Amino acid sequence: MPLIDKQAPAFDLEGSDGKRHRLADYTGKRLLLFFYPKDNTSG
Repeated sequence: MPLIDKQAPAFDLEGSDGKRHRLADYTGKRLLLFFYPKDNTSG
């Protein structure tokens, strides 16, 4: 279960747009992460 109102650990990941995204890039902004497995895809 996610912790509400707790700081997320630093991360760096590739988005569906092919670009790298770091949590630090969104400092001061609201951010929602949606993880979806590559279910039923060739990837």
